[in-house]
Amino acid sequence: MDGRRVRARPGEGARLREEILRTAEALLVEAGTEDALTLRAVARAAGVTTPSVYLHFAGKEALVAAVCLRVWDELDRRMERARAGEADPLRALGACGHAYVRFALDHPVQYRVLLMRPAEPEGAAIASTACFGHMTDTVTACVEAGFLRGDPRTLALGLWTAVHGCVSLLITQPSLPWPDDLDGFIEDTVRMAGYGGAVASRLPRGAPPPPVAGVVADLDRLADRLHRPRSW
Repeated sequence: MDGRRVRARPGEGARLREEILRTAEALLVEAGTEDALTLRAVARAAGVTTPSVYLHFAGKEALVAAVCLRVWDELDRRMERARAGEADPLRALGACGHAYVRFALDHPVQYRVLLMRPAEPEGAAIASTACFGHMTDTVTACVEAGFLRGDPRTLALGLWTAVHGCVSLLITQPSLPWPDDLDGFIEDTVRMAGYGGAVASRLPRGAPPPPVAGVVADLDRLADRLHRPRSW
């Protein structure tokens, strides 16, 4: 070989980029860490030269971000389906929270790389903007319905913090005493965030908490009223 690169035919560049991404994604999932994604290792696994990888990705961080973002369209689809399937804003909020956690657990490596470590701005910004957008839209509907009170963006950040914390522990601490019914646990966590947010958003910030006995009685009465079957 004389070392000269043959000009790619139309469409070949896009196909090569896709093949590089598929190969890199397989390496990432198999290794469980972005350390496996050196451009040389990806090129070797894809059967191309390292300079061919550089033609499509400026460096390792760009490649890692592109690989992880491949699954983010799936999050969009899941959240849209969750919202579309529920006319009631509170139920839509719960469905979106559950869909978010399940998405993260189905793609733990990509989620950890983009949202659980210091990262270059591009990939993390795209991923977090997508997540935050869905949360804000759903929370806004709950504010407009009167279930939540306050600034939708601030409320969305608080609820996102709760579900992200759940995801982070599930991914990084598998040895914790997680219950066998993981779906039930996720559902309870999402409900705690939602109902807790509804109560907290009605209380003045900085006010001392009332005596626990009175709170327990009020909460029991509220739960009883909410649990009673009724005609809507």
